[in-house]
Amino acid sequence: MDPDLGRLLLEASRQVGADLVAELQERGFDDARPAHAVVVLRVDRRAGTRMGDLAARAGMTKQGMMLLVDDLENRGYVRRVPDPEDARARVVRLTARGRRYVAEFRRALAAVEGRVRRDLGDGRFDAMRAALEDLVSASPDAEADERGDGSDGSTDDAEV
Repeated sequence: MDPDLGRLLLEASRQVGADLVAELQERGFDDARPAHAVVVLRVDRRAGTRMGDLAARAGMTKQGMMLLVDDLENRGYVRRVPDPEDARARVVRLTARGRRYVAEFRRALAAVEGRVRRDLGDGRFDAMRAALEDLVSASPDAEADERGDGSDGSTDDAEV
C-alpha cells in the first residue's frame, strides 16, 4: 500500500529539516533545530516583534511561541526587551548571535533547496513548489490570514 499524502509530506518535511540542521551544524551552529525557523525568520531585525505577532505569523498559539522563544533565549539567539510603544508589552529581538544565525539559516535553506532542485530537476521542483503553495493557500488558515483574523485577533503583518 502506498503511503498517504500526509505521511509523504511529513517525511519530506522531516528530511528537509534534518538536512537544514546538518547544514547549520557544518556552519558552526551545533544547537540548531528546524523549529527555530518559526521564530528567527519572522523577527523584525530592526524593531523586534511582539510575541503575539510572532505567534500569529507562524499560525500557532502564544503559549507555543513562548516555549520556542524561551529556548532561543536560553541559547542566546534572542532576548526580550520592553516594547518602546507599550510599557506592558515585551518585544523579541535578535541578538548579534541571532542575526548571524538568521543569515546562516537563510544560506543553509538556500543550499538545501538547491540540492532538492538538483535531485528533482527544475521542472519537477517548480511543479512541486507550485502544488504545495496552492495546497497551503487553499487551506482555511490561509484564508483567515488573508482576512487578517489571526489567532490573537491581530492583523498579519508582512513577513520579514
